[in-house]
Amino acid sequence: MTQEKLLKALKEVIYPNFDKDIVTFGFVTSTNIHGNHASIKVTIPSSNDEIVTQVQKDIIEKTKHLGLKIELEIITPNIAKTQNERQINNMLPSVKHVVMISSGKGGVGKSTTSVNLAIALGKSGKNVGLLDCDIYGPNIPRMLGVDEVQPKVTPDGKKLIPIEKYGLKMISMGVLYEKGQSLIWRGPVVMRAITQLLQDVLWGELDILVIDMPPGTGDAQLTLAQSVPVSAGIAVTTPQAVALDDSARSLDMFNKLHIPIAGIIENMSGFICPKCDERYDIFGKGTSVELANIHKCEVLAEIPIEMAVREGGDNGKPIVFFEPISASAKEYLKAASKLSEFLDKVGDRVDNSQIQPIK
Repeated sequence: MTQEKLLKALKEVIYPNFDKDIVTFGFVTSTNIHGNHASIKVTIPSSNDEIVTQVQKDIIEKTKHLGLKIELEIITPNIAKTQNERQINNMLPSVKHVVMISSGKGGVGKSTTSVNLAIALGKSGKNVGLLDCDIYGPNIPRMLGVDEVQPKVTPDGKKLIPIEKYGLKMISMGVLYEKGQSLIWRGPVVMRAITQLLQDVLWGELDILVIDMPPGTGDAQLTLAQSVPVSAGIAVTTPQAVALDDSARSLDMFNKLHIPIAGIIENMSGFICPKCDERYDIFGKGTSVELANIHKCEVLAEIPIEMAVREGGDNGKPIVFFEPISASAKEYLKAASKLSEFLDKVGDRVDNSQIQPIK
């Protein structure tokens, strides 16, 4: 048996979906014959299982009349293997769902929403964590009444133990540096800080981790989306047009980062007079519906202006926990119920492996 006869047989193997054979294409990279044994190495430009199987089958079929024991190796491109072996990035494998609370601008009640929504989720029996990623304005410790509490460290000194309050596990930059101190950090430092808040905290098993993001659509949001698969994004807005314009940017960001949009929470949606219970639409009401329709999501809640919301935030007594029958608390509880249903539908289908830096 000669190399020529073996190559002649291999010329009968037509590459699938083409008219030329694998020898003419140059796909046969080596052949060796030792007695009645032959080793054949073929390199093809596809990792498609059907094509690989067909080439293998045809080689065995076209060479069987030679009476050789064939040892066949088919090599597929490395680039294709890299795509097939793509991994979802996840720094928090013990957390079932990550929820990003975002706003296009500051001052719309994003942190107040994060606190009360997290507590509302906890009231439904879920194990909930709250991460304050608003690096420059970490207000959540005050809102939970733990602004004077320091987090403890694990015995090995490697991880922080979250502060627990109102059934939540919470970590914030506000409890990690001196009260009132400003952080004048550039983007790369903020990105490292967020990564550490994810990696270096002993979150344990959580059903949901609610993350209060800084305002805007920048480095912090991109870093988080690349670090963990975010199951849901919620945009917080107020009814004014200037706030809705910025909220539209938040929703566009969710789409670009492949984050499923759970919906919009309209904050300061009407004022309820504490004396007469009359409602006045100072900033407007219901203006978020059109924006929700554009982005194919829903308005999860319309939170009115109530004195108790502001007082609860200042005094560390969130309204959902202390006044659950108030109008605002009922809206937060409704939003939590809708969010839970949304997360059940999303399941584990979130994939952040294709997110690239946005220039």
